[in-house]
Amino acid sequence: MPKPARTSDSQAGGSGGSSEALKLPLSSLTLVLPAHNEAENLPSVIAEARAMFSTLALVSEIVLVDDGSTDRTAELATGLCQDAGIPLRLIRHESKQGYGATVGDGLRAARGDFVAFTDADGQFDLGEFPMMARLLDTADLVGGYRRQREDAFFRSVVSFVFNTLLRFLYGLKVRDVDCAMKIMRGSFLRSIDLQARSALINAELYWKARRGGWRTAQVAVTHRPRVAGVRSGARPRAILRAVKELFLFRMKLRSWHPDAAARVQEPHHNSGVG
Repeated sequence: MPKPARTSDSQAGGSGGSSEALKLPLSSLTLVLPAHNEAENLPSVIAEARAMFSTLALVSEIVLVDDGSTDRTAELATGLCQDAGIPLRLIRHESKQGYGATVGDGLRAARGDFVAFTDADGQFDLGEFPMMARLLDTADLVGGYRRQREDAFFRSVVSFVFNTLLRFLYGLKVRDVDCAMKIMRGSFLRSIDLQARSALINAELYWKARRGGWRTAQVAVTHRPRVAGVRSGARPRAILRAVKELFLFRMKLRSWHPDAAARVQEPHHNSGVG
């Protein structure tokens, strides 16, 4: 596997140049959407995805992971993507498995040369992905940070504590680690083995990027109020699971090495999704 350029943690743009100049539109892009009971939000999210794909990618697909929804999330996504002319691959969890498992399953299923993910609740503007994609000219993983959080005060407190612990335990000097707005090169994604089963999966992406010598960048993105559906990420059970994994996972990562991770990945030869 070709060795990536050295990493530049923190701000947009990074340092150093890419060994492969980025050309827009992207050759192929997979958008991963984790979803739990988001039927009310999907019409606007799929409409934004269609507009974004039309300018950003020559070939595109959506991987929607339905995490045990009890509404019509899966059926509605199928119909909306068919009407919009967007190839859809649907992954269904029979019961709710949580955010990290849902995002991880979606990322592992992505086939595009570039991969993006965001939540299916409509709180992020998919129209900002082209702006983020331009940073991939000098980065391999581009994450957003919320310019202004539009969440309840309790969620902001939880996020602050979580990010502080990540800085202390993982040495991640990253702003708003768990912001669900990221785009990356497929070559980076397929060089790592995602293991986290909670919201810690966001930290795992940044940590393994740094450890593997990949470049990262961040940029401010818009965060919108949720207009429909019910939040589930800030439930006490989910928070306790993430905090527990925060400590246990750090111990597990001591033995992780990028070369070993690459050996467990299946060979991937990609000329586009589909």
